[in-house]
Amino acid sequence: MSALATYNARSPKTIHVIQGEHKINNDPEVVLTTILGSCVAACIRDPVAGIGGMNHFLLPGGEGSNTSDGERFGVHAMELLLNALLAQGASRRRLEAKLFGGAKTIAGRADIGSMNADFAAGFLRREQITIVSECLRGPMGRRVQYWPVSGRARRSFLDYSQEAIAAPVAPSSSGSLELF
Repeated sequence: MSALATYNARSPKTIHVIQGEHKINNDPEVVLTTILGSCVAACIRDPVAGIGGMNHFLLPGGEGSNTSDGERFGVHAMELLLNALLAQGASRRRLEAKLFGGAKTIAGRADIGSMNADFAAGFLRREQITIVSECLRGPMGRRVQYWPVSGRARRSFLDYSQEAIAAPVAPSSSGSLELF
């Protein structure tokens, strides 16, 4: 089994990406999943090299974000994902991205979700990476599934009763959308 083909024991072809992580894969049957509130996930792939990945970050961060928890910041998460893809043969000029998350989950507080969404879109524009689709902002969290080789993505909005979900759950038929 290659280093890219590391599987979750519960479902041999599903890999869950949690806060502060990034995963890449080149197996066409693998699906990367995550659950987002105000966090953002960038799903990036090289369609020619047949490799893609996903990250999941909590805060936009910036040049002053120099902590031991750097992987929780968008700046670090985006760089890690891009570098991992490039190290496995992806070409920067062919990369395409899909963005998810950035919800405003708590009324009356700073809109961290919107700041995360703005950061992710701005970062990709500065890096000249094409954003082929996005599902950002709004009041509801999302469950995201991403097939890194084909670029297929599916998102489901979470009910308010599902806000505290910590593990992936089978998608419901209501509120699902597939993006190609």
